[in-house]
Amino acid sequence: MNNEIKIAPSILSADFAAMGAAVEKLEKCGADLIHCDVMDGTFVPKITFGGDMIAAVRQHTLLPLDVHLMVVNPQNQVRAFAEAGASIITVHREACGEDIKNVLRLIKNCGARAGVVINPDTSLKEVYDCLELCDLLLIMSVYPGLGGQKFIERVLPKVEEARRIFDAQGVAKDIEIDGGITEANVRRVKDAGANVIVAGSTVFNAPDMAKTIANLRTL
Repeated sequence: MNNEIKIAPSILSADFAAMGAAVEKLEKCGADLIHCDVMDGTFVPKITFGGDMIAAVRQHTLLPLDVHLMVVNPQNQVRAFAEAGASIITVHREACGEDIKNVLRLIKNCGARAGVVINPDTSLKEVYDCLELCDLLLIMSVYPGLGGQKFIERVLPKVEEARRIFDAQGVAKDIEIDGGITEANVRRVKDAGANVIVAGSTVFNAPDMAKTIANLRTL
């Protein structure tokens, strides 16, 4: 029961000095969501942006804002990002630990769709207990917070397993994949069962952004 393919360009690859224009261009070029990578410098080495950026971006697009919290204690940040305009908030199992169910419930109570994220080395078994509460599952295909990485193919069996679980349950939940996605490997990702494709530099470095987004959706 594969869901519709959706392309979620990551604004981490955009020009931060012209973020509003970048988001408007993504919408015109056919993006389905805007992926926003929030990093706190602790859970991952980098620091990116906070709720104020999400609120500013919200003024420039009607597309869903897919906010990926790569932060410690994400439960302390959920409400602020929801109020800033996040449509989807995803949190790492590695950051939430045993509190993951409560964090997912908090996201929903704040009016956003809720997702759980696992890193490349985290087994899907680690989120069996909370998949029912998720609106989507995000599987990292690179290590979060480190730039210039290549797609890690060994995550594909996790995508396949997750899709089998959702299909067996008769639910059409989104499986999102993030990291190193290009026009050359996107078919394998889709065939494994992912339907939300995060792409940063592949989109922003393309000579024809609209064509690249279309190719990622249809290849």
